[in-house]
Amino acid sequence: MAQKFGNGRWVQEGFLDNRVEGTVVGRVVFAAIGPVDFYLTGNFKPDIAGEVICFRNGRFEDDEMAAQVIGDMENPQTGTVNLISLDPHPNLVPHPYVEWFSASNNHYRFELNPDEAWIVPASERSDIDRESQRIRDTLALRTDEPRRRTEDSEWV
Repeated sequence: MAQKFGNGRWVQEGFLDNRVEGTVVGRVVFAAIGPVDFYLTGNFKPDIAGEVICFRNGRFEDDEMAAQVIGDMENPQTGTVNLISLDPHPNLVPHPYVEWFSASNNHYRFELNPDEAWIVPASERSDIDRESQRIRDTLALRTDEPRRRTEDSEWV
């Protein structure tokens, strides 16, 4: 089973940016870990492809269990997008869903309530633009590291 970050409660806030085709960069703040930069290969699903999303979790908890479960998570996160969408499944109420494989093939995901994520308007992206570029410049070379096959995946 994928690491669900305490049913989402260990994810505080963050942003993800898919404005460069084939990459998703961003920063997510986790309980016990703090901010983690992301550089993932892949794209958002069509409902938000090419956009920037922000999210803030109203159920966030920074409890002791988080350190035991996710304290050794790779930081920064490089890997591949599995599914990132604000409307992940036609039979479910639309809601933020973020799922990826790390460079070492650990499988992670989190889901939030429908009103806890939004597409950032172009007029409000200046701070995100700077951070996205910094992350791309810093982590782009790490994406060329060898990856294990999906069959060898470790579910965290």
